[in-house]
Amino acid sequence: MSYIDGFILPVPLELLDDYLRFTRRAGEIWKEYGALEYVECVGDDIRPGEHTSFPQSVKLQPGETVIFAWIRYASRHERDRILAEVMDDPRLSDMMNQADLPFDSKRLFWGGFMERVRL
Repeated sequence: MSYIDGFILPVPLELLDDYLRFTRRAGEIWKEYGALEYVECVGDDIRPGEHTSFPQSVKLQPGETVIFAWIRYASRHERDRILAEVMDDPRLSDMMNQADLPFDSKRLFWGGFMERVRL
């Protein structure tokens, strides 16, 4: 089964186009190194919950939306290999300055997941 890196983060609506350009460029590099899938989804129906929700998880502020994204790999081993190569790629060096990112990286969270069910 596949291995997935999943991401949740807030993006200011005024920077959404910049963010999508940023991720399109990054996604092309990830896929070049062997990622099977690179998906970015923009919040559409993300109401605050009573106890937890996507907006609450990133401390969503007015004028922001939530991004739900994932990268799919053939295996954990492939993910570790691809991630190491991507992080060393000089084409991403200009994208790694936290101050220049089109989102608040302090409110981004991510994790690696082993796929168990696919229908």
